[in-house]
Amino acid sequence: MSQFFYIHPDNPQARLIKQACELIHNGQVVVYPTDSGYSIGCHMDDKSALEQICRIRQIGKDHNFTLMCRDMSELSEYAQVDNAAFRMIKNNTPGPYTFILKATKEVPKRLQNPKRRTIGIRVPDNAIALALLEELGEPLMSTTLILPNAIVAESDPDEIRDKLEKQVGLIIHGGFLGEQPTTVIDLSDGEPRIIREGSGDVSPFN
Repeated sequence: MSQFFYIHPDNPQARLIKQACELIHNGQVVVYPTDSGYSIGCHMDDKSALEQICRIRQIGKDHNFTLMCRDMSELSEYAQVDNAAFRMIKNNTPGPYTFILKATKEVPKRLQNPKRRTIGIRVPDNAIALALLEELGEPLMSTTLILPNAIVAESDPDEIRDKLEKQVGLIIHGGFLGEQPTTVIDLSDGEPRIIREGSGDVSPFN
């Protein structure tokens, strides 16, 4: 059975954030709120937790996994970003965007797209997600919580509990959120390419 934390969406309780990060460090899978629905994540070096996420979402190793980062400097450590891409990302973060970029050697190979060696990178605009990342001191391996046969992100933490409480270590209740997943922009080949239109406005990338 998973643990269920009620965390304040504007002023996250430090004690609960610390406990959540301890669970992540101990190999647990966590469901947590972002600025575009709920996400499911784990420690980026934890192979078995990643496999558990793939089973829950029924996705394969060619899926574009995302590293949730707390700021632009952390983003630059894990992705190869030229000046034009950096400016474009900086102008639109934090926010509901995932950027596909070439991964640096800091990114575990199992998280990279096996053919293109890319990784999704994002900086969320959500107090709970940012508090988790600050306490962790490193990115969180993450993917939007879109369950099999669904087309929208999970938005109701009580429903998530009903569906997943035996499959994850922690569910963070951070309020009821929108169902739109992030907008995904591929910047790995220079010119921006819109992969998925979600909650982020695409006009800056057209």
